[in-house]
Amino acid sequence: MKKSTLALAVTAVALAQQSIASGFVEDSKATLALRNFYINTDNRDSDAGTARAKANGVRSYLSEWGQGFDLRFTSGFTQGTVGFGIDAIGLLGVKLDSSEAKHGNPTGALSGGTVFPSQGNEAVDDFASLGLTAKAKISQTELRLGTLMPKNPVVMTNDGRLVTQTFQGGQVVSNDIKDLTLTAGQLEHAKGRNSTDEKGLSIAGANGGSDYSKATLSNKFYYGGADYKFTKNLTASYYHGELKNFYQQNFFGLVHNWSLGPGALKSDFRYYRSRDDGANGHDSAYYTSGYYPDNTSLTTRTKGKVDNDLYSALFLYSVEGHTFGGGYQYSDGDSDFPWLNQGDGASTSTINDIQIQKFLHAGERSWQARYFYDFAAVGAPGLTAGIVYVRGSDVDTVGKVGAAQTSTLGTGGNEWERDLSVSYVVQEGALKNLAFTWKNAMWRNDIPGQRDQDENRLIVSYSLPLF
Repeated sequence: MKKSTLALAVTAVALAQQSIASGFVEDSKATLALRNFYINTDNRDSDAGTARAKANGVRSYLSEWGQGFDLRFTSGFTQGTVGFGIDAIGLLGVKLDSSEAKHGNPTGALSGGTVFPSQGNEAVDDFASLGLTAKAKISQTELRLGTLMPKNPVVMTNDGRLVTQTFQGGQVVSNDIKDLTLTAGQLEHAKGRNSTDEKGLSIAGANGGSDYSKATLSNKFYYGGADYKFTKNLTASYYHGELKNFYQQNFFGLVHNWSLGPGALKSDFRYYRSRDDGANGHDSAYYTSGYYPDNTSLTTRTKGKVDNDLYSALFLYSVEGHTFGGGYQYSDGDSDFPWLNQGDGASTSTINDIQIQKFLHAGERSWQARYFYDFAAVGAPGLTAGIVYVRGSDVDTVGKVGAAQTSTLGTGGNEWERDLSVSYVVQEGALKNLAFTWKNAMWRNDIPGQRDQDENRLIVSYSLPLF
């Protein structure tokens, strides 16, 4: 019997014993979220002629459109020293437009395309999944078993497509100590944003790339951490994450907010220390991609053990509807920065993880500038717009642009991305909370095996409280 099934059975017994006390029903709520999602990706010719690009089978133009439904039920807790409850999430994606040419899986080897799971080389007509979570609460400590959507510095749920990514596992969060939040958990499987299948956990380089059947997987990701508020404006964080036989990662963070002149300044400092764990240190099946141990030698080896230190600082100044920002990130070590990545879309909590790229290559130094404006300041509440620009340099690479890979290692790779976004949320009336969003991104690079990209996303969303 699966752990999630057993947990639900135990919870059901507990509910029956307590006669489904009033808190369980009175504090329950359900919400239906609708998301109409269109995306097109124009893969341009930067390094289209390389053997790697051809092997990946990346088409020049991808486009898909779908309607997503996200139904969530959240129960209250039964009365007593230990309160019990159940949460549920139902996800449905319906294809509105796609084709073999637009889907992005020309070889049929991938589990999914840009938005939808694959059936051969084409997108399925629809896909659905159900997630159940049993929960128990003592004082201010809550245990959850089943479907999880964690968001912390070492594991971040991705919600960048039609439906959200989910994980299976257990998590405990405690707020019993004043100003201190403690978190601990274990994940065993992931369900991708374009999938109905639970997959094992992996990293880039070991996840099979274009052929998931060749992936090396783990079903043990442990994480834990603490967030402590020294004052109402100063919070320090420490987290540890460990993907069994792949990597261990320690995170230290410091966030400070203070009034400065007519506005407010936020500073955000982050440091990640990532090292190999178990088989990743000696077994090529577990190696990470982006491994460059000595940039002065000749080698064709671009996979190896995890070895990365990531430093970053981000500053945001907000005043009268304006938000100005700037940041810097440095990826040091022999390998790219590692994160949970099954190859079907994943997120990190790093500062330069934006619409297309993450700027996490070995040796990469990247800086960002951003500006956002909230038009409520001039009498148009609900309307916002922004621009983000990130430029990375000194990327460790192998090969040269426009040709098959060679054995020459280099440190001169560069990339940049510019993202634009405009969003409007209806503030009142029958269509209150109806939201319209347009996101446009442009990525350019001279990294071997990569192609330039332009991307547009159009999103119409609406959230309807059911009770």
